[in-house]
Amino acid sequence: QEQFVESGGGLVQPGGSLRLSCAAPEFTSGFFAIGWFRQAPGKEREGVSCMRSQDGSVDYVDSTKGRFTMSRDNAKNMAFLQMNNLKPEDTATYYCATRPTADYNGCSPIHWGYWGQGTQVTVSS
Repeated sequence: QEQFVESGGGLVQPGGSLRLSCAAPEFTSGFFAIGWFRQAPGKEREGVSCMRSQDGSVDYVDSTKGRFTMSRDNAKNMAFLQMNNLKPEDTATYYCATRPTADYNGCSPIHWGYWGQGTQVTVSS
């Protein structure tokens, strides 16, 4: 597997929760950062949360702080995004990607690779 495979998206009401998962390529269990990104129709792709491998620190986009939590299970090559108190503006396709931790300079989607096909999240009443 050389790409991420995202899952867990769906339709949820405002205030609801979803837990996204992505199966990561095996090589990412080493010194690679993993990030969650999203793209809404007509908008540019943006970083949501990104985690470096060594210290586990996570960067979150301001609009998701306090609502989203990212985690990784390197033994299983999995990453997760727990999303609580979802808002209509969270509606987007969510993707995982990776880049070497040594090159990590934040959660902008530029220079990240091995993108998956994404999973759709729709927040609507």
